[in-house]
Amino acid sequence: MERILVVDDEEAIVEVLQINLQRVGYEVVTARTGQQAIQKARSHTLDLILLDIQLPDMDGHRVADEIRKEVDVPIIFVTARGDDIDRIVGLERGADDYIVKPFNPREVVARVAAVLRRLGSRGSEGRLIVGSLILDFLNRKAIFRNELLELSPKEFDLLRYFASNLGKVVSREEILRLVWGTEHLDTRTVDVHVKNLRDKLKDDTVLKTVWGRGYLFALT
Repeated sequence: MERILVVDDEEAIVEVLQINLQRVGYEVVTARTGQQAIQKARSHTLDLILLDIQLPDMDGHRVADEIRKEVDVPIIFVTARGDDIDRIVGLERGADDYIVKPFNPREVVARVAAVLRRLGSRGSEGRLIVGSLILDFLNRKAIFRNELLELSPKEFDLLRYFASNLGKVVSREEILRLVWGTEHLDTRTVDVHVKNLRDKLKDDTVLKTVWGRGYLFALT
């Protein structure tokens, strides 16, 4: 049973999300402030966080940053601000999805399921071994040539996507759609993350640029 942390200062929203998530089989933990959310993330093993950006004690982006210093967990931002710039900022800061209030609770449940399916919920797929690369989905760790890679959550997701598409050229637009969950970010976002991955892999031949088409993961 996947465990979801719902963080919102509005009691009615917390209750409706809790009811709808529990109805389809998720275990739900709740928090009303940013500090409570950080403590719950420390004391519980979580599969996903639904995180309101406008909390009474601290900004939701800051809460996400603090949580991800200690634990790697998918985060969906929930906010009343629907401006494109807010959505883009949230996605660029590592959000796995972005939901604007008011929302249909059934849509939220569907989006939660989609993120968990895309990233792989805890222990559901085990690991992937490609040559000298080992991806541990349970602990979201990557080992390359016997060395543990220090990856951000999004870098791990990107490496997982490349490893799952070994030998296939994938476009920047496809990567944005399937790793970031949107097509509305600048494709340079992908380029920056690819550069970071190359630096951490310490081998420019593993992740190749195919000019005019995208990227090719060519590990053997």
